[in-house]
Amino acid sequence: MHVDEAVLAPLRERYGEPARLEWEGEISEREHSLATYDPRRTHDVTLFIFSGERLAFIRKPHFEPGVWRPPGGGVKAGEDFVAGVRREALEETGLRIELQRYLVDATARFVYAPSDVLWRTHVFLVTTDDGELAPRDTEEIQAARWGTLAELSGPLRERLLATGRAFWRYRVALHDAAVEAIARTTE
Repeated sequence: MHVDEAVLAPLRERYGEPARLEWEGEISEREHSLATYDPRRTHDVTLFIFSGERLAFIRKPHFEPGVWRPPGGGVKAGEDFVAGVRREALEETGLRIELQRYLVDATARFVYAPSDVLWRTHVFLVTTDDGELAPRDTEEIQAARWGTLAELSGPLRERLLATGRAFWRYRVALHDAAVEAIARTTE
């Protein structure tokens, strides 16, 4: 795994010590194929991109109706972490961003016989001065829009849980932990 301790230690120094989250859940065959389509990738970075009080959400073509989430993606092997995060934000939202805080470092075990998938997610609080969402990777991203933390913690949370999918339960746990971390940074 290329996003290892050598990469993460300077991020913790610069952007703060993240909350830790451990999660485990059974996944479906479809979810297993999504998690293992690139066996070299075992991580993602989720971005809570704020413009004032507005929070960026994305929607991918395969999402169930009504499902939106904060953007993110993977840092490529050999790519500078911050540069990779900025690239992903630009591809998924069209926004230029600045990292502010390392919110959550999550470790997940997606249970699937015969081979579980170990996954790690890094959640960052980021800001932008840009106002218009305009995804550049229109094959991966169907739409992007502005929302709020209250929407993420309320109706979007309920919609994710209503799908019954393990990946969305994991996302809810990530979002909940990030919202708690954001609340602690503003106290």
